[in-house]
Parts: sequence; C-alpha cells; structure tokens
Amino acid sequence: MTADGDPIVSGGKRGVREALLQVLIEKIVSGGLAEGSTLPNEAELTEQFGVSRTSLRETMQYLTALGMVRSRTRAGTIVLPKENWNYLDPLVLDVMLAIGTDESFYASLIDARQLLEPAAAAQAAANATARQLYQISKAFEDMVDANARDTEAWSKADLEFHTAIINASGNWVYRQFASAIRAALLASFRLTNRASQSHEHAIAKHQDVLEAIRMRRPDAARYAMEQLIGIARSEIMEALRKSRGAAPL
Repeated sequence: MTADGDPIVSGGKRGVREALLQVLIEKIVSGGLAEGSTLPNEAELTEQFGVSRTSLRETMQYLTALGMVRSRTRAGTIVLPKENWNYLDPLVLDVMLAIGTDESFYASLIDARQLLEPAAAAQAAANATARQLYQISKAFEDMVDANARDTEAWSKADLEFHTAIINASGNWVYRQFASAIRAALLASFRLTNRASQSHEHAIAKHQDVLEAIRMRRPDAARYAMEQLIGIARSEIMEALRKSRGAAPL
C-alpha cells in the first residue's frame, strides 16, 4: 500500500520494487521527505507500503546508489542534500521534470549548455560532413514549418537542431552528454518555446547558428550559439517565475 492507502503495485517482485522506488523518489524530490530527515525504520516502512523486507532493502540500495539517502548503523537512513543526487538517472530525471519548478535544476542545465554547445557549434562548423549539414538544415526547416502552429512539433524540431549540431561536432563526449540529458533538453525547450515572445526572432537566431556552420565559420558559430542560449536562459527563468505565479522581476 502507498502512504495514501492504495496498493503500491501488482505484478510481481520487480514491479513492487520499482513502484516503491518511484514513490520514495517522488517524496524526496518533492520535499515530502526533506533533506536531512530520517526515514522511518525498516519495520515501519514495510508496514506503511505493504512490501517485503527484501523489496525494501533493494529499493534502499538503489536510492543509496542514486546519492539520495545514506544508511548508517544506529543513525538510520538519512535523506541527502540535492547536490548528492544523480539527476541523470531516468527515474530521478522524470520526477524532476514532472515537478518542473526547481529553478536550480534548469539553471544548471543552461549552464552546462552554455559551456558545451558553443564549442560544439564551432567544431561542427569545422568538421561537419555534408550529411550532417543536411541534418542540421532539415531540423531547422522543421522548426520553420512548425512556427507558431504546433508548440510540441516546434520543441521536438528544436531538440533535433541542437542534437544534430552536437553530433556534427565529432566529439563523442558531447554526444554522450546530449544523449543522457535528452529528456531534460526537450523539457527545457518546451518551457522556453511556450515563453518565447517572438517565434520569428527565435527562427532568426537559429538561422544565425545554421549559416555560420554552413559557411564554415567556427568563431561566428560559437558566438551565434552563445547568443541563442543566452536568450533561452532569460526565457526559461521567466517561464519558471510565471509557473510559480510570481511577478516578473
């Protein structure tokens, strides 16, 4: 049973463990189990959720591996601060995106993009093959086609545009990073595209990046991407403020 009295899952031991893990991650990320707090003991948790000790222990091992809790003899199981969490784990990432109002989460994502994507754009300008240039151009054309008519299609095309540039950089570390945070990137594009004041302006800024890469101008590609992500930073912070019902600063 969940804390609300509903069955936690049906469908075997693995299903029970995965459902319990989902519930506990949601409670930790939402603050229901606050950082620094101590979880109930094993007997209380097995009774509360209606699970076996084995399922509970396996779940706690997973949470420990995620950096979300720490178990110590006599001290119990403590919820760790956010800086210890593995945000790129799919389960944690899904919950973070579902909650969607953690400004530090999106700010950190933008910070990482600001470091990685301008460098990737410069390398793409220097290294992209004809096929890779086509893929970047095709994603841009899909953005143009979706302009102001279909926000979801726009966001997906935006994701493909940035992913194609990262792939064209030829840097396998950049590619792995982009793959790992693909869901987070799409969520951030959905936020910024909803908040965008002018799709025409956004199109123009993306086109600046595309043209610099197409013309094999690495410095111009780097600068254009820096400008594009700077705009995204402003728009995503504005979208988060609006989602909390706060007045713009």
